[in-house]
Amino acid sequence: MTTKPGKKPSVREVSKDDSKDGFLPMTRAEMEARGWDQLDILIVTGDAYVDHPSFGAAMIGRVLEKEGYRVGIIAQPDWKSVEAFSVMGTPRLFVGITAGNLDSMVSNYNAGRHRRKEDVYSEGGVPGKRPNHAAVVYSQVSRRAFPGVPIVLGGMEASMRRVAHYDYWEDKLRPSILSDTKADILVYGMGELAAREISRRLKEGDTNLSGIPGTARFLGAKTAATMDFTDCIILPSWEDLQADKRHLMRLTKVVEAQQTPYCGKRLVQWHGNRAVFMEPPAMPLDGPDLDELYELPFKRAEHPSYKEKVPGFATIKDSIIVSRGCAGGCTFCGLGFHQGKFLSSRSPDSVFKEIRKLAESKTFRGTVSDLGGPTANLYASQNGHAEACKKCHRPSCLWPTICPHFGIDEEAQLKLLRGAREQPGVKHVFVQSGIRMDVALRTPEYMRELVQNHVSGHMKVAPEHMDREVLRRMRKPAGDFPAFMEKFFELSEAAGKEQYLVPYFISSFPGCTDKEMGAVEQFLKKEQWNLQQVQDFIPLPMTGSAAMYVTGLDINSEQPIPIVRNAGERLRQRRMLRPNAENKGPARQLDTVD
Repeated sequence: MTTKPGKKPSVREVSKDDSKDGFLPMTRAEMEARGWDQLDILIVTGDAYVDHPSFGAAMIGRVLEKEGYRVGIIAQPDWKSVEAFSVMGTPRLFVGITAGNLDSMVSNYNAGRHRRKEDVYSEGGVPGKRPNHAAVVYSQVSRRAFPGVPIVLGGMEASMRRVAHYDYWEDKLRPSILSDTKADILVYGMGELAAREISRRLKEGDTNLSGIPGTARFLGAKTAATMDFTDCIILPSWEDLQADKRHLMRLTKVVEAQQTPYCGKRLVQWHGNRAVFMEPPAMPLDGPDLDELYELPFKRAEHPSYKEKVPGFATIKDSIIVSRGCAGGCTFCGLGFHQGKFLSSRSPDSVFKEIRKLAESKTFRGTVSDLGGPTANLYASQNGHAEACKKCHRPSCLWPTICPHFGIDEEAQLKLLRGAREQPGVKHVFVQSGIRMDVALRTPEYMRELVQNHVSGHMKVAPEHMDREVLRRMRKPAGDFPAFMEKFFELSEAAGKEQYLVPYFISSFPGCTDKEMGAVEQFLKKEQWNLQQVQDFIPLPMTGSAAMYVTGLDINSEQPIPIVRNAGERLRQRRMLRPNAENKGPARQLDTVD
């Protein structure tokens, strides 16, 4: 695109096809190839730039590009260099900051608090390309690089650290990430609606960013002193938490209960004389609005500047996201706090269109590796549609039992699977995302279709544990795994296929001692399962399990429970998950849990 001398291109004059290769620009040269002399929005991410809808920076970038904004991406910059952030100049509207698809501490460290040997979201899997607490570091460097330019936080790290929280790797409580970054606004959740609204206001010269659903702001002392908080819930303050860590339990439960766009209240958390002011969540995108997101012109590839592959992309490059949200409310998982518990699904036509586009790729070999989302078999399920749902503050629609208002659409699930297999160029369609076994047992035709046509040979399932009390603290149903396992092998045999289950268990969960771990050990011995890798519990920021780990209290009864903290005890529990490690005979399955 060219412009007349002396005229800057407006945000509505930029075509998505102006770039030679179609990627969002990462360098000044790529900007100039589009005829741009200035960006409207710069996105800084802790991941390598992969233009695929499963990467948050790419999704937000494409959404804002469609609105007509000039968007550039700086991926994994050298955080010790201000110049690394300013290679494309000062953006006109704002700098968007994300640590990447994962919390940076999860990316950098394992459960033993040791440095990871690989970062799957970096080129070549090379570790060390993002700093600890990346969103904080990137924000601080951006302030120096772009004085006066608004800073907008987003992504998983921002979502899960939006209020005061526990950091496992530092083994201490930390204030809201807004306190450390001094960002102008934080976007929690998936973020497309908030990003559009923030961009619109700033483009129109409106610097008032209040009242945007799915956002939080760190109010200054003067503003906080004059605000009317009578319709808000006041959370335990940063000072309360420092005085008594048991306040973390109430903080977590209140934030979780208000994680609803229908009846959630505004939340306030004081940090000294300043206040984190959090709006209720944004409404989930659904129907045509959700379809539109995944039909944006993603290149479905790593940026061409990379010479090596990005491992995290290699595993999902031939996958299709069909739904959003998680209704499970598991206490060890952050999806409910980030994507929300209310489900939304794409239309079959939109999914099939993406499959056909994928099939045209030169690298496609006929196999759709995954047709899923946070939970694959909750596709087309409904919650939030009934009036009772709009008044509900339950953290889970599926625990302790499946809510009577929760709608399961087995016919839609079957239509999706069968239609996907019929698309031209497709030989196989697998489902690799996790599934809810309790829901699968209620949908026999879907389960038959899944097991007989959509398992690659190994199917991952997540019983998590076998002790009822531990499962209760996880908010996972007890007793479903044996029934599911029996049905899985029955259907596999009927189809004439030798297929295996890959179970996922967690050791050292709050309330789990050697006695409770023994239930898993005995099960594995009985089934002759050898787990080659096991998941040692990590208390992720803002989750219910982190609150239990810190306070030593059961999340349901708030009574004391034992907590395993010692490295030796944690190691012993992990070893209990490998009771057949020395067994040289044939095992039912050799599995990997990561």
